[in-house]
Amino acid sequence: MSEFRPVEGNFETGDAHYAIVVSRWNTEITEPLLHGALRALARQGVADKQVSVYRVPGAFELPLTAQQVGGRDHVDAVIALGCVIRGDTPHFDYVCSECARGIGDVALALGKPVAFGVLTTDNLEQAQLRSGDDHENKGEEAALTAMEMVSLLAQIDEA
Repeated sequence: MSEFRPVEGNFETGDAHYAIVVSRWNTEITEPLLHGALRALARQGVADKQVSVYRVPGAFELPLTAQQVGGRDHVDAVIALGCVIRGDTPHFDYVCSECARGIGDVALALGKPVAFGVLTTDNLEQAQLRSGDDHENKGEEAALTAMEMVSLLAQIDEA
């Protein structure tokens, strides 16, 4: 039997503070994503005072705002929520690519978790399925990812 035990995150993050940055574009999708994230945090015992919500015009603005709020000492993780639905022009590709790259760059620059809860779908129906009031809500998934990463990084720092 091996003595190897992987270090894994969990949802016990104590008094960690979470900043949620949410896009107003496609609000019929992003609001349910936000509610899913808030629901998941509350279910895991995160108090309202441990969560700040920032609204931005669209997905393209998520990385800059994530960098600004994530750079604050009291913020332990950022949850980026948005929705880009494919249209008839290449705009979708540019926005999705830059949003994903930017959010990844912010996480690396800050050394803090920045959870990617940005839907990139072909149509409205796909977005609705991923933002519903059920276990498929990607806002909820992003919030749980942020919590798990806060826990994991804390364990790495303690080791």
